[in-house]
Amino acid sequence: MSEPTAHGHAHDEHAGHRGSHGAHRMTEGAPATHGAHAAHESHADHAGHDGHSGHGGHGGHAAEGVSWRMAMTATLHCLTGCAIGEVLGMVIGTALGWSNGPTIALAVALAFVFGYLLTMIGVRKAGLGWGQALKVALAADTVSILVMEIVDNGVMLIIPGAMDAGLASWLFWGALAVAFLVAFVVTTPINKWLIGKGKGHAVVHAYHH
Repeated sequence: MSEPTAHGHAHDEHAGHRGSHGAHRMTEGAPATHGAHAAHESHADHAGHDGHSGHGGHGGHAAEGVSWRMAMTATLHCLTGCAIGEVLGMVIGTALGWSNGPTIALAVALAFVFGYLLTMIGVRKAGLGWGQALKVALAADTVSILVMEIVDNGVMLIIPGAMDAGLASWLFWGALAVAFLVAFVVTTPINKWLIGKGKGHAVVHAYHH
């Protein structure tokens, strides 16, 4: 009878050892599991942070949000001032019998003057002083007016006889209308790109709200 008792006692010790070993393994695994869970939460937080950063960078897609209508309105505003100044310059130069060079120079100078002036009058309504209004106009219109003047004067020069035609000639006014149309078509996408970058007429929009 003593042998089965000894054998049973040894079996019980072995079982207890296995149970202790299993408990020890579970104890060791608990911190690892907790660490993995913490790491998972950290990863989730990081992913959420990345998503938030991506949302914050949504402003980088501003160019995609600029409509063609907005760009066309900005270009038309610029074209109005340019047209007033350029027509006045052409009329003065032609009436005085000037050559093409001085006439174009006067027309371009007056186009810039009236282009800037219209923008300044607009932002002055928002309470800006003349000095600040001039800075806004320079930032908003310079590139647009420059492109427009290069294009429309170039068109006038390449249309045969347009610059030499008198003010009473349909050729002169027809050529000038075509020149403005081409300048409008060329300048509109440039204004769209500038506004998308927060430049050009985007500077003026801040004072219209």
